[in-house]
Amino acid sequence: MTQSSPPVRVAIVGAGGIASGAHLPALESLGGRTTVVAIADLDQDRARTVAANWGIPAVYGDIDEMLEGVHPELVLVCTPPVAHRDAVVKALDAGAWVLCEKPPTLSLAEYDDIAAHEGDAGPYASYVFQHRFGSAAQRLRRQIGTGELGSPLVAVCHTLWYRAPSYFEVPWRGKWATEGGGPTMGHGIHQMDLLLSLLGDWTSVIAQTATLERDVETEDVSFAIVTFESGAVASVVNSLLSPRETSYLRFDFTDATVEVEHLYGYDNSDWTWTPAPSIDRAVSDAWPPTDDIRSSHAAQLTALLDAMAEGRRPPSSGADGRRVLELIAGIYRSAATAAPVARTDLDASDPFYSTMSGAREERAHV
Repeated sequence: MTQSSPPVRVAIVGAGGIASGAHLPALESLGGRTTVVAIADLDQDRARTVAANWGIPAVYGDIDEMLEGVHPELVLVCTPPVAHRDAVVKALDAGAWVLCEKPPTLSLAEYDDIAAHEGDAGPYASYVFQHRFGSAAQRLRRQIGTGELGSPLVAVCHTLWYRAPSYFEVPWRGKWATEGGGPTMGHGIHQMDLLLSLLGDWTSVIAQTATLERDVETEDVSFAIVTFESGAVASVVNSLLSPRETSYLRFDFTDATVEVEHLYGYDNSDWTWTPAPSIDRAVSDAWPPTDDIRSSHAAQLTALLDAMAEGRRPPSSGADGRRVLELIAGIYRSAATAAPVARTDLDASDPFYSTMSGAREERAHV
């Protein structure tokens, strides 16, 4: 963006905690690259409170009225998952680019429906997978691309979080029709996306899920073994029952192990590079990045704004954003059928294409 470029006009759909706790602070940190022109929420009193706290000039109770009233260039969708598809489609049809919270949609079918509303040169819909954008992950991605660490062999991807029973008192949580799944869909999706963004396309998965403690329709834990096109194999665990919470990824390459342990975001200090015994330690000292960009909504928004300025598809959109949703569908299908699932199995004829439960139940109305 040049000095003379006007700020991007941003509108927000959904005035809940993720808007105030993550998106608005991120926008404020971008040094004038954006201006928030409106916020919409069915609960207009809540929207007015957020608007007053953040100096947002316009409040709407309806997304259609907001799009017509302020004509934003970028829409941030911060609603519960059941409302994602409709909000994203309306924003795209109004000519706005979109950044939508996770999970992108309730199903692969909904994701593909959204993609049909994108233009050949934009606007595009992208999805919040902020852990890709920290400097350490970016550095590791470059190293994998150049083969600097050798071949990827073994990976571990654990999202071990804790959510008390009271967390699920929110009506839309823990239900297939409104949340789309349990921790595999709504929580571990962040670490799994980072795993896939680094190791590339997956080919097969075998998985098991269970509902051990929480009063939910969905799972509260899941376990999976994932095979990648490169031949690498990963162990993936998602839990909402783990009192010592952690997000942990480990990558074993021919010449090094790279690990990160954090909770909801990392900086360089959360990562370690350990060379194989045969590798000169002096070489390994140069492996961590020299810059220190924390994984955050601000880091992803910066990449999105750069893509908008250049008129190109942003990261975490299109096929790039779909990959993790495919894996989640594969995990649920494998767990339900007690059989391995190939990525190629998940076409439009498969029940798990239409809903993560595989039951083809009617989608909840919003």
